[in-house]
Amino acid sequence: MSIIDVNGTRLHVHVKGSGIPIVFIHPPLLGQSVFAYQKEQLPDMFKVILFDIRGHGKSAPSEAPITYPLIAEDTVRLLDELGVEKAFIAGYSSGGSVALEAMLRYPSRFYGGILISTMSEVSDWQLKSRIYMGTKLAAWDAKKLLSWVIARGNADRSASFANMYNYAVQDHMVNAMQYFRYSMRYSCTSRLHEIRHPMLLLYGEDDRRFRRYAEIIHRGLPRSTLLYMKGTPHQIPTKAASRMNGLIQCWITDKLANEQPFEELKEKVREDDSAEFAAVCFDNENDAGALLPDRDEGRLH
Repeated sequence: MSIIDVNGTRLHVHVKGSGIPIVFIHPPLLGQSVFAYQKEQLPDMFKVILFDIRGHGKSAPSEAPITYPLIAEDTVRLLDELGVEKAFIAGYSSGGSVALEAMLRYPSRFYGGILISTMSEVSDWQLKSRIYMGTKLAAWDAKKLLSWVIARGNADRSASFANMYNYAVQDHMVNAMQYFRYSMRYSCTSRLHEIRHPMLLLYGEDDRRFRRYAEIIHRGLPRSTLLYMKGTPHQIPTKAASRMNGLIQCWITDKLANEQPFEELKEKVREDDSAEFAAVCFDNENDAGALLPDRDEGRLH
């Protein structure tokens, strides 16, 4: 881990692995701690790039208000600092909305996107009320309470709760409030058709509230594969980490094998990797349909 000067601020960055780059974008408060399992399980094939957004975790507070365009710009400038010309971008929850904004603004910098339990707009009263409450708690500087609630919701065990809570309480609450507030009014639904990259959409089948957002994004993107993971809630990076990571590996390997634009990347993948990664994804006979053609929809068991 290191602190890097990026775009006029200081970001806490962790890079692990040396393969195809994937940069991960976290939602408010959690910081890069929410991707702890991705950091440990994906670097055999990928260069995993994690960073704390301005005002989160161990990154410096931001004098400029936190907006999706600002986070997207920081992401691309970070890739510049790391000497990464092009990467896949993955975002969880509100971080997926940032990933969409980054791909709209800087399409040449990304091979494709991975959206996990995310939305292109906030248009139902339940989600609006949750974000509103997060905004208010951040504005009231209720740092410990808000950190406890969010870490508790995402933790799969006591150790991960402690890690995410200790990370969240380092956040600058003004910046967290700005991140929450911006997500309330953001919408890129009308522009989804502009994203021509291949996109993997991962949603928990038990996350009923986000099904409408999965379908909105799937309909709007020209090249998307939508997968619902059976028995899985909203918090996929922590509560279904191994399956999520296996699906990312399989999906990218499939794109490398079958799409001409990825010819330059094929040399970075060993020939025996596909079978190994498929074994991770397809851990029983019901998973055989996990990799589906673009625009298709599937359910994983």
